[in-house]
Amino acid sequence: MDGANLTMPLLSVQRLTKRYGPRIGCAEVAFDLWPGEVLGIVGESGSGKSTLLSCLAGLQRPDEGAILWEGRDVLGFSEAERRRLLRGDWAYVHQNPRDGLRMGVSAGGNVGERLMAVGQRHYGAIRDTATDWLGRVEIAAERIDDRPSAFSGGMQQRLQIARNLVTGPRLVFMDEPTGGLDVSVQARLLDLLRGLVRDLGLSVVIVTHDLAVVRLLADRLMVMKSGHVVETGLTDQVLDDPQHAYTQLLVSSVLQV
Repeated sequence: MDGANLTMPLLSVQRLTKRYGPRIGCAEVAFDLWPGEVLGIVGESGSGKSTLLSCLAGLQRPDEGAILWEGRDVLGFSEAERRRLLRGDWAYVHQNPRDGLRMGVSAGGNVGERLMAVGQRHYGAIRDTATDWLGRVEIAAERIDDRPSAFSGGMQQRLQIARNLVTGPRLVFMDEPTGGLDVSVQARLLDLLRGLVRDLGLSVVIVTHDLAVVRLLADRLMVMKSGHVVETGLTDQVLDDPQHAYTQLLVSSVLQV
């Protein structure tokens, strides 16, 4: 968080709305995200959380609203400005790591490509940095030339995280980062993510249906239902004392499992 402007939000979302014909994807969503803060967004399938995340990250264009990055509306950025933002200050971790990796490129090449996208050109330095980051996500250095297809699902997800974090982004969007993984693999990945978020001072917006994930990672929680935010607050506060009937149902369904 060195050099972060703590007097203004890093990201300010205002009345963000996305429709699919008569169906609402998300409606008038508004929140501020501060430097170093982790915001969890939860809700059942179809609640609008994934639509919201894709609009925030520039994968879809909302119909209404504003997304202010350090005071400037991202929706008004030129294509070149948007590309620079997505290569540098922003990163996106997909639920399926295959969507965020180049499967025909080596592990080291996947990490190195992101460095080259921000202007690095020295092969030796790029390879050294890639090797360091593979170690940080618990992938052995001798596997740097292996392709992702030779990795397990958990290793592919850790490689995608290295690819995204190597350039030092300040804001990371995560879409169900532990989805589809075995429980033991999920626990290991969550421990890794928690350490990286803390050590790097990352700001994160994480979408998940798993309340245990947000309990561990998120400072603040936003609950969505039918495209609307129905409750928001500090994570422990929302989970331990939910006020909205829908949030109460979500929490009780977990406790009953």
